[in-house]
Amino acid sequence: QVQLVESGGGLVQPGGSLRLSCTASRSIFSIDTMAWYRQAPGQQREWVATITNGGSTNYADSVKGRSTISRDNAKATVYLQMNRLKPEDTAVYYCRLTRGPFTFWGQGTQVTVSS
Repeated sequence: QVQLVESGGGLVQPGGSLRLSCTASRSIFSIDTMAWYRQAPGQQREWVATITNGGSTNYADSVKGRSTISRDNAKATVYLQMNRLKPEDTAVYYCRLTRGPFTFWGQGTQVTVSS
């Protein structure tokens, strides 16, 4: 079992930036794929970005060019740097770890983009 704890969310004005962090309770290994998802009120959870064990990254079109996912295996942490935030980025952001056949989710951190 792996617990994931997200942090870094908050209230930010449009055009601002936030860096989300997700720290695992145990070491994350190079075999793990890490991802960020988000869920806006009344909407289904949607994928945001993924970083593979080899460091390859992929982004949803909605955040591509504005966001960067990265990982620090030594700190058991994955990050999501979000820039030029828009009101439509408002959502609860979740971290996901996939290890072989197993998937673990964090509890989420709220991001609100509003003036």
